[in-house]
Amino acid sequence: MSNQTFILILSGIIGVFSGLAAVVLVELVHAIQRFLTDDFYTEYANFMYIIYPIIGISAAYLVGRYFLNDLGGHGIPDVLFNISKNQSLIPRVKTYSRVITSALTVGFGGSVGLEAPMVVTGSAIGSNIGSLMHLNAKKRTLLIGCGAAGAISAIFGAPIGAVIFAIEVILMEISTASFIPLLIASVTGSMTSMILIGDESLFNFDLKDTFLAAHMPYYLLLGILCGFVSLYFSKMVRSTEKIIRDLNSQPMRILYGGAFLGFIVFFFPPIYGEGYSTLNILIEGNSNQILDKSPFFSIIDSPLFILVFLGFIILLKPIASAITIGAGGSGGIFAPSLYVGGILGFVFAYAKNMLGFHIPLPLAHFTLVAMCGLMSGVQHAPLSAIFLIAEITGGYELFVPLMFVSAISYITTSYFQKDSLYKMQLKDQGKSLPESQDQELLELIDLTHVIERDLLPIHPDSTLRDLISLVKISKRNIFPVVDENKSLHGIITLDDIRDIMFDPEKQDTVYIRDLMHNPPEILLATENMQKAMEKFESSGAWNLPVIENGRYLGFVSKSRIFNAYRKKLIRQKSD
Repeated sequence: MSNQTFILILSGIIGVFSGLAAVVLVELVHAIQRFLTDDFYTEYANFMYIIYPIIGISAAYLVGRYFLNDLGGHGIPDVLFNISKNQSLIPRVKTYSRVITSALTVGFGGSVGLEAPMVVTGSAIGSNIGSLMHLNAKKRTLLIGCGAAGAISAIFGAPIGAVIFAIEVILMEISTASFIPLLIASVTGSMTSMILIGDESLFNFDLKDTFLAAHMPYYLLLGILCGFVSLYFSKMVRSTEKIIRDLNSQPMRILYGGAFLGFIVFFFPPIYGEGYSTLNILIEGNSNQILDKSPFFSIIDSPLFILVFLGFIILLKPIASAITIGAGGSGGIFAPSLYVGGILGFVFAYAKNMLGFHIPLPLAHFTLVAMCGLMSGVQHAPLSAIFLIAEITGGYELFVPLMFVSAISYITTSYFQKDSLYKMQLKDQGKSLPESQDQELLELIDLTHVIERDLLPIHPDSTLRDLISLVKISKRNIFPVVDENKSLHGIITLDDIRDIMFDPEKQDTVYIRDLMHNPPEILLATENMQKAMEKFESSGAWNLPVIENGRYLGFVSKSRIFNAYRKKLIRQKSD
């Protein structure tokens, strides 16, 4: 069997397992939510909304900490970090741990999404199957993308959008040969979901209105608004998580975070869980129903109040999501970004129609298109957003506005914030991802592995005659000046002594300490190759000394780095 055929078979298997895990998680969450909330009465204050989030977050944290040894938190940033820094190796426990902890978190009202935990689960399945088959890091990365595509495809029933998400968010590069396994995994994940739960999907609606070119000025305004709300979303998520992290103990995080989240859900029940049911209500045109189960507001029947109510949800949802994850729950911001986008689009069109000028705007269209805009702005994944929303609408009626709003939102967000929320969360943790393939290759080179130790050192108290003796046997034109403690005092080159080295009078009277000079830069053994190359570029040098804990180790040359870089590049291409 050829290597390519073997990868195709594995991609299909990974798609099936990822689809199965996605179905199990979604059905488990919905079962828990039905059990906890179906008997709630709209005319009474349902105080259990305050208690449920604390129970869910506590249970998720305790199970993750003491039984699974895998705490919750954001999933997709961890996947990206494992691909970049850990040779695409994801711990085996993540093939099932996030299914359990996310079900507890979201089922009990945690205001996060299931997509990120499913991406983690699918990615872990791909990584571990690749390790089991003794595949290299590059092929494991491809299988991680297959797992992510299979999971997203199973959840949304959007195989094309899932493939593009895997390429745009998970994988840094893709070739035609690598594209086929992603397609197979996405299709098998979607088919697994269809076989197990039929045509049931997260969004159930039928677009009745048609797209009009006269709507485009409003889509322009919506795109700009989506960009600024994306910035707000990212800022509030990071700020809230920092506040939670600053609490000294985990019990305090769970107590304060769970209590605050409970009160938010108590007054604004649509924030409970994922919130996709709220979007379905808005898309179907039944906006009055969103006040159900909110006894303080359900008696109010005012379009203006509905706008105010939804406006508070837009402001509070990012905070609620960050509290859920920061307090110890498991989930992601994929679904919350779609949720906030949908609410924003509905509010925009609803408010415009209330004013009554120009032509009326279709509420369903603007709700869906704004979901695309927020996903594009928050996750910096414009293509994924376009195809995902286009597929779940069942057609391409909205393709033009989806493309337009996605582009405008991405441009607006990128102008103020160049990185996606996932990358910024990694930076907040002191981690970073390579910006390009060039940087990725450089980070694969260990600085200590390219040190050249054949340069002959000389003591600062030695004379010019001693140096001439070294010149006779050395193959290099640089001489590090090092004392008995291996401390580097400076360097001497042949150019420094060329005009005096044949003067007999100076050979015994000129000392090395008088001839030496400081190197243009010094490399630390702990620095990465990207930092080393920056020092080479800024100094214009071709050779720089390396120091570790104040002790001289040797020199690194640009030519040695280029040679190592070329070997890494050839090996990567051959893989």
